[in-house]
Amino acid sequence: MTSQPFTVADVMTKKVVAVLPGADFKEIAATMQRWKVTAVPVVEGEGRVVGVVSEADLLLKEEFHDHRLGLIEQLHRRDATAKAGSRRAKDLMTSPAVTVAPESSLPQAARLMATHRVKRLPVVDTSGTIQGIVSRSDLLKVFLRPDEELTAEIRREVVEHLFPLSQRQVDVRVDAGVVTLSGQVRDSALVPVAERLTRAVEGVVDVRCELTASEA
Repeated sequence: MTSQPFTVADVMTKKVVAVLPGADFKEIAATMQRWKVTAVPVVEGEGRVVGVVSEADLLLKEEFHDHRLGLIEQLHRRDATAKAGSRRAKDLMTSPAVTVAPESSLPQAARLMATHRVKRLPVVDTSGTIQGIVSRSDLLKVFLRPDEELTAEIRREVVEHLFPLSQRQVDVRVDAGVVTLSGQVRDSALVPVAERLTRAVEGVVDVRCELTASEA
């Protein structure tokens, strides 16, 4: 297989909205509203990411605005109450930030988001300098690949590699990202391999494998 899988760098948003550690509460809230984002990275120096402030961090101030906590609740929610009383990014942010490298695969980024329950990740280089932002919607971009593009890649990278002698007998059809493989091949053992490799192509939604082995 020669096709390279998509990486975070392929789908990330390169224009980054960020704030400095000294940014105050209203500045952060206004930035999120203006750019229609739910979180912003906090950067210092030449763009090194030191944390992330999310809407959830800001909403703690509203949550505790007129709610007096008991001693036990204060102990259990010490971080939350500290943020509720803060007004600078350096005190409001979650640190260290959960970040991802540009060369990471899309499944790796998706697992990070799921594990840490975040909707977007700052993309940083080896020095921690921000390169972009990747969101859940960015990870879905691969599913917008045209059917014709998927058809060409599957035929080139799967069919021609696995079935060099019977490739003309294999039909590849893609409809809304759903791939149908049909026709006859010489080696039945390669049929499940073809299905697995086709399913692994970026942007494929599902695979219907109707390949059969020829009797000859």
